[in-house]
Amino acid sequence: MSQTPPSRPAPDARPGPLRPRRALGLLAALMAAAAFGGFAATWLQQSVPPARANDGAVPVPAASLPAVPAASGTPLPSLAPMLKRVLPAVVSVHSKQRVRVSPFGNDPFFRRMFPELTQERINQSLGSGVIVDAANGYILTNHHVIEGADEVSVSLADGRTLPAEFVGSDPDTDVALMRIEVPKDAPLTALPMADSSKLQVGDFVVAVGNPFGIGQTVTSGIVSAVGRSGLQGLGYQNFIQTDASINPGNSGGALVNLDGQLVGINTASFNPRGSAYGNIGLGFAIPSNLAGNVMRQLLATGEVHRGSLGVDTQDVDARIAQALGLDEARGAVVTRVYPGSAAAAAGLQVGDVIVAANGQRIDDRDTLRNFEGLQTVGAQVVLDVRRDGKPLRLTARLLEAPRAVQGQALDPRLSGATFAELPASLRRSGIDGVIVERVERGSRAEANGLRAGDIVLAATTGPFDDLAGFRLGFGEPPRQLVLRIRRGGAVADLPMR
Repeated sequence: MSQTPPSRPAPDARPGPLRPRRALGLLAALMAAAAFGGFAATWLQQSVPPARANDGAVPVPAASLPAVPAASGTPLPSLAPMLKRVLPAVVSVHSKQRVRVSPFGNDPFFRRMFPELTQERINQSLGSGVIVDAANGYILTNHHVIEGADEVSVSLADGRTLPAEFVGSDPDTDVALMRIEVPKDAPLTALPMADSSKLQVGDFVVAVGNPFGIGQTVTSGIVSAVGRSGLQGLGYQNFIQTDASINPGNSGGALVNLDGQLVGINTASFNPRGSAYGNIGLGFAIPSNLAGNVMRQLLATGEVHRGSLGVDTQDVDARIAQALGLDEARGAVVTRVYPGSAAAAAGLQVGDVIVAANGQRIDDRDTLRNFEGLQTVGAQVVLDVRRDGKPLRLTARLLEAPRAVQGQALDPRLSGATFAELPASLRRSGIDGVIVERVERGSRAEANGLRAGDIVLAATTGPFDDLAGFRLGFGEPPRQLVLRIRRGGAVADLPMR
């Protein structure tokens, strides 16, 4: 993944609640440690391509760091006792995906003409996972570790390999849940989940995973930032940032505190030249509170339901800021309030500028969208608003976010089509737009050439990159409606009549 790395926070944050003398000893022991993390390493059978880039704490006795004899006779602290409890709960995840490849690529004509040249190949991927429920065999990992897999197996720390059952996943937060049968002769070990909201910049953290498939590996670092977002192509974000190294194969592994509690699921690293070129100290993990919330929803309903204000917004530029009497050009200005929405019930109006939500700074519409995407249905949100240049505070209780929109609600020329958000896998590959989820037979949309699976990249209604932006463009129906469609490997413009 190529990305300009975000700036590191100033090194003025204090470590967590360690006593000064113990903190100094720990710092000396940990300064030489490497770090953790990583996107899943993927291999083809024939070749190895470059690697690509619970709410509430569970009480656990404080970790003791017994003295280890040194050459000078001076005792040094050790993480070994804590890791003896942690290591059995971290597993390696192996996934297999069967794909059919042809020397003619995706050309359907030649694939039909020469079917004998099409061969089956198995893509194999490697990642990590964390056992979070020993009694029921539940394992948390990243969605991208098992995405599209036909078979998934799990290797335990003691060497046993067991088949895994897919329970559910949330691509937008990159969290997935699996289950394995609990062996009767050897019970599993699970990690307790800590309250990740209590993490502070400077806290020591330790990561466990299986980088490059070399075997279970322990690395360490500190928390560089919390609540990190704005990283392109990674869905809804509230990452723990660490200075630890992230390597392919560590994705889905455990990030733990010094008490051996799970504080995060390792998921990504940044290097301007890609993860294959090594670590530059920018690693990211999904907080345990967020992962635990997703897990509980997947167990309850098999899917994740998100809260929504029910508004369309756009960025505040210098021109809009001047027109609305704002001191600075930042925030998300409301351009539409949907009837019956949480925003309508809270009294939000067109022209209001949202500058903060639950105390979190809102700089633009993407920040607001990310904030909404991390909220649950029914969550109460306090909005700091500027109306006619004056501050105003409103409280909204979020309703469920729409997962799709019917074409006829946007424009009669789209009747019969259903539009939905793009899957996270496509967004991570750099594609923006919306996907045509369904097209009814005999409908006007079908007559206009739309097909299920089409990706709408652009339209004469104006720029957009998601479902909310696509809806926004239909505030005033255009005289001519043309959609730019991506279908397979081809892109074409379809006029809607």
